[in-house]
Amino acid sequence: MRTTISLNRKWAFRKNVASPPEAMPRDWDYVNLPHTWNGIDGQDGGGDFWRGTACYVRELAREDLPEAEAYLLDFPAANASARVYVNGREAGCHEGGYSGFRLDVTSLLEEKNLLCVLVDNSKNDRIYPQVADFTFYGGLYRGAGMICVSRTRLDTEDHAFPGVHVTPSLQGNSAQVRLRTRVLHGTGHEKIRFRILDRENREAAMACGTEEEVTLTLNPVHRWNGRKDPYLYTAEVTLYRDGKALDQVQTRFGCREYRIDPEKGFFLNGESYPLRGVCRHQDRPEIGNALLPCHHREDMDLIDEVGANTIRLAHYQHSQVFYDLCDERGLIVWAEIPYISAHMDNGWDNTVSQMTDLICQNYNHPSIVVWGLSNEITMVTPTTEKMLENHRALNDLAHRLDPTRPTVMACVSMCSIDDPIVRIPDVVSYNLYFGWYGGKTDMNGPWLDTFHQKYPDTPIGISEYGADSLNWHAARTHAGDYTEEYQAWYHEQLILQLYTRPFLWATHVWNMFDFAADGRNEGGEAGVNHKGLVTFDRKYRKDAFYAYKAWLSDEKFVHICGRRYVDRVENPASVTVYSNMPEVELFANGVSLGVKTAEDHFFRFQVPNEGETILRAMAGSCEDEIRIRHVEEPNPAYILQEKGVVLNWTDITEIDGFCSLGTTIGDIVRHPEGQKLVQDMILPRIPPMPGRGKDESIPASFLNSMTVMRLVRMTQAPFTREDLLEINARLNTIPLDS
Repeated sequence: MRTTISLNRKWAFRKNVASPPEAMPRDWDYVNLPHTWNGIDGQDGGGDFWRGTACYVRELAREDLPEAEAYLLDFPAANASARVYVNGREAGCHEGGYSGFRLDVTSLLEEKNLLCVLVDNSKNDRIYPQVADFTFYGGLYRGAGMICVSRTRLDTEDHAFPGVHVTPSLQGNSAQVRLRTRVLHGTGHEKIRFRILDRENREAAMACGTEEEVTLTLNPVHRWNGRKDPYLYTAEVTLYRDGKALDQVQTRFGCREYRIDPEKGFFLNGESYPLRGVCRHQDRPEIGNALLPCHHREDMDLIDEVGANTIRLAHYQHSQVFYDLCDERGLIVWAEIPYISAHMDNGWDNTVSQMTDLICQNYNHPSIVVWGLSNEITMVTPTTEKMLENHRALNDLAHRLDPTRPTVMACVSMCSIDDPIVRIPDVVSYNLYFGWYGGKTDMNGPWLDTFHQKYPDTPIGISEYGADSLNWHAARTHAGDYTEEYQAWYHEQLILQLYTRPFLWATHVWNMFDFAADGRNEGGEAGVNHKGLVTFDRKYRKDAFYAYKAWLSDEKFVHICGRRYVDRVENPASVTVYSNMPEVELFANGVSLGVKTAEDHFFRFQVPNEGETILRAMAGSCEDEIRIRHVEEPNPAYILQEKGVVLNWTDITEIDGFCSLGTTIGDIVRHPEGQKLVQDMILPRIPPMPGRGKDESIPASFLNSMTVMRLVRMTQAPFTREDLLEINARLNTIPLDS
């Protein structure tokens, strides 16, 4: 019978090794898996994290392996490509850094063995991703194992197939469940037993014979019903010969049906089930993407707490541990491959192999409802015919491998809704950042209305929206100030716009957690994208987290915003309280400031700010407490002081009807004088954006959506305070055309 042992301990490791060593190196570093070599330099900014070929080497004695007829090396992931050697002979290779692969090494094993894996995350023009706003950590970051099994066995090697694919089809109160497996090296005398076990491990259905595919009936069927009731069955397949079990695999699955209505949104098991949730990147400080199961569980616990019922797992295949958690907790999942930002003509085969891996390995997860073709693929270049052909091929492949699920893609906001690429997938979502990278927050909802009105038969959603925040604070906030207060206000506005539009098939916040993007250097901390509702270390829930919890969670709570904003100049001070309770009462040093109701769950109070004040909010049996203190001058620790640009919104003069640093480039260049100012004084000093080469210009569509201040801060352009004040003064003389 099948046995899997861990190979995670004691690998010799060294970077810049291009070929396997002949003997175990004794002077290399030793590491345990999971491991990445970019846990530090992939998070410190500069866009200079090390990319190249590194080598992992391990000794393995045959006597330490269970007795078996066949041995399969199992790698859940190796970023971005891997070439595996056993005793100096090549066992196989894999290109694609986020999916699993298995290699039959039976014929290569000896009594004493040297395993070597060359892992390469260097730049190339064929393996995705190469351009994206996150760090491409190299390494064997999901561990390694050896599967010990009979020569005649159930196939789990082809694209790391789980051994059986399960396809339920619901018919009223029953389900027809198709089970499909493959037998390798059969003799013709084998039998296959298929069983379905319920949650209590009791047999619910069974069939035995020689066919590799059967259909079993569950009557009655217990449906997998999202967060309300994520009921899971287990499919078990056992291979026999002469009454002896040779091999066995198990996989969990759920029976559910769903549809995406372009007018009414998502339906689960026949009932309206609005999808409101978040996106997730998988990495952590210092350990990068080399996560342990406890890290995945902590992430899921936080997503549970905020009340989300859907997760977009960006921008690549995630760990099976996390997909399993999504199944168990009832989260609806968007799964995608890293075909992102920049199309590569040489990358066609890689998109196909990564999509095949994604679907083959994750077909059985009931949580997954859509396969993502690409993300912001028109960011760098406009749509080309080869790009369209690549997407059509992926779309056809996804439907061929899995006729039960629709396809989706995430379009960058500058991609025209009339672009032919938008017509390829079954479902569409857009990444919209009006109110952060350009434009105003109130543009998001109307933009989606425009799409829906023009293409009423195409389901539309929003796949990304968000604003960065760190531990900066202000009473008067603006897009681009990186304050926790602006981020909270931004999300309040987006909640009110998005959650009241039932035609949106899904909404996904960017992002649940801060994550590493080594090319970034903004907001006062390099190397991190700070759009998370929770900090990178998972230790602090930002105020915006609680805005969503108020709308999405059934767990009763009350939260006073501004916990880290203690020193305040303003008197009275505006204080917002979030709660999913109908009424909130706020006390200042024990004195009630009144009881308020708020249909939008955002309770506003004006608080006398004299001396030090303890604020306590009460909502039913829930309470929360913070303190504020009156000061004469703003606390400089709360004000972003970026290197080279020591300028804040309070320093910028804004005149009604005229441009300023807070005006988008697109609006400025509509006026001839504005166009000249941008060409002469701004663009020559703008360096490449994160993730882009030195010779790559910023796409005009993206540039035009940015305010001058956002562009300067995002690119860390070398402007002084005086430079920006001079530019702002000139902008104040240029009319803002309506």
